[in-house]
Amino acid sequence: MKLAERVTRVVDFFYVRPLRGVMSLQTFRYAACGGTNLVVNWLLYALLYDVVLQFDYLNLGVVYISRHIAALAVTFPVTLLSGYWLQSRVSFRGSPLGDRVSSVRYLITTLGSLAINYVCLKVLVEWCGVYAPAAQVATSLITVVYSYLMQKHWTFRGATN
Repeated sequence: MKLAERVTRVVDFFYVRPLRGVMSLQTFRYAACGGTNLVVNWLLYALLYDVVLQFDYLNLGVVYISRHIAALAVTFPVTLLSGYWLQSRVSFRGSPLGDRVSSVRYLITTLGSLAINYVCLKVLVEWCGVYAPAAQVATSLITVVYSYLMQKHWTFRGATN
């Protein structure tokens, strides 16, 4: 049995009767996979921000990068890859678009989420003084709605389970 099939079976195990009346299986799979990826993102971001990155600003020669933006830059590729795999193999299986088209669309959609995340972090951390990991959580909750709508109606359009 392939890994995607195993993950799908585990996710589907938790799709119990009360949830069946509230959301479709595809929406539940998206929420489970996206939620898992989101929690991994939050934990990785907090670990990087609080433990690994021990500077206020990093001088890259051309530009200075703040610690909260550096943590975002490091977590982005990790959650991009894991998120695409989970969404394409578990949540939106059977998309008629194929891997090449859906992966490019996923990247574009995720770059939109990254832009929203970047702007919100800049505002919340630098202007409002919010603790960066808390700001990351708040920002992620904003991007979840955007991501779901874009992935369902554009990135993996026509996917059937």
